[in-house]
Amino acid sequence: MTKRIIGLTGGIATGKTTVADYLASAYNLPIFDADIYARDAVALGSPILSAIAQRYGTDILLPDGNLNRQKLGEIIFARPEERNWVEGLIHPDVGDRFLSAIAQSSAPTLVLVIPLLFEAQMTHLITEIWVVYCSPSQQLQRLIQRNHLTPEQAQARINSQMPLAEKAALANVVLDNSSTREILLQQVDAALTQGS
Repeated sequence: MTKRIIGLTGGIATGKTTVADYLASAYNLPIFDADIYARDAVALGSPILSAIAQRYGTDILLPDGNLNRQKLGEIIFARPEERNWVEGLIHPDVGDRFLSAIAQSSAPTLVLVIPLLFEAQMTHLITEIWVVYCSPSQQLQRLIQRNHLTPEQAQARINSQMPLAEKAALANVVLDNSSTREILLQQVDAALTQGS
């Protein structure tokens, strides 16, 4: 039996976590999250963290030796070439973790939350693409509020990703999160039953 593997993506602050949490709680689906794997990839003592510290100096580390994410974010969101270098280390590691999780899971339907699904070229891991979408102005406002960023910082993070409209054009399912949570979750219900 082939597994149904949903690749859940979208832009930063568009509502991926809301959808993933709902799929986990309402449908008991296993959720595998690229952000968690990426955090594990740079855990204390990891070769990737060592490589990052070698490149940027020990200032990139917190006093306890862990990665200073805020400082790294300031570097990579301002300099695309540095972002590419860091992602080149992390993405293959994340891809390996997904492959292993898929192989170990006996569930017929899995959800892979991959914010950079297209950018990291991970579409080969999944059987269908779900994109969570909202208007650019909503995305900006949500990100400013959620991460306490200036409009400029928030826009730089949005600009570092592939445009939402392009992601939506490549999707099997587009979940419109520009209205209420209830309307978003109704779309999730419909998408899940249509595909099964």
